[in-house]
Amino acid sequence: MNRINKKLQEDKKLLSIYFTAGYPNLNDTSVIITELEKNGVDMIEIGLPFSDPLADGPTIQASSAQALQNGMSTEVLFQQLANIRESVEIPLIIMGYFNPMMQFGVENFCQKCQEVGVDGLIIPDLPLEIYESEYKELFEKYDLKNIFLITPQTSEERILKIDAISDSFIYLVSSSSVTGNQSGFNEIQENYFERIASLKLKNPQIIGFGISDKTTFQQATKHQKGAIIGSDFIKFIKNNPVESIKHYINNLL
Repeated sequence: MNRINKKLQEDKKLLSIYFTAGYPNLNDTSVIITELEKNGVDMIEIGLPFSDPLADGPTIQASSAQALQNGMSTEVLFQQLANIRESVEIPLIIMGYFNPMMQFGVENFCQKCQEVGVDGLIIPDLPLEIYESEYKELFEKYDLKNIFLITPQTSEERILKIDAISDSFIYLVSSSSVTGNQSGFNEIQENYFERIASLKLKNPQIIGFGISDKTTFQQATKHQKGAIIGSDFIKFIKNNPVESIKHYINNLL
């Protein structure tokens, strides 16, 4: 069974952390992954930096630019992950834009993911229809879960279609803004979380955008399976040594 699906079966609310590969320093990637698992994180989203990250807010954009300047690339990331499964067991997901994957060669990318032990992909700019017609069989061949995003503007018809084609979890975007642009959740957002929960989808949902502390984590997981923290963690590792990740995670759980 894919590690993501195994983790989703656990009777707990899940904490997923996103960070940009190669940031703040090029060789921090595997060290950060190891520290996150050691301190109780359930899943990790590894951001593959891209020069034109349209869905990302200023914090993640800046981290991507720095990572690229540091020398991060698709090839370098796979080199850094080559031995990660010798020490890390939790699910690893690469989140990135489709362009670098196409440049690398989609099948080659999927094959490398399987080799190093990546369990899933989040590709915000890969349309559902293109995935279904051109890449679904390929992803399944390499046991990669493709995780789709839904937003407050996504129609119920499309949500149900995404649920039907998915086989792990759905990334529930908390708002229509870019990442890192809010603090806390208002009544409209909480009603949105409830509405999605009431659909009784077969795939659990994990909420991203706007989670930065214990309060927002608890808000986000009231009706959903888990929550993702990205921008806030990137701000933290910019200004603190890797060893202090323990204190960051302890303050969340």
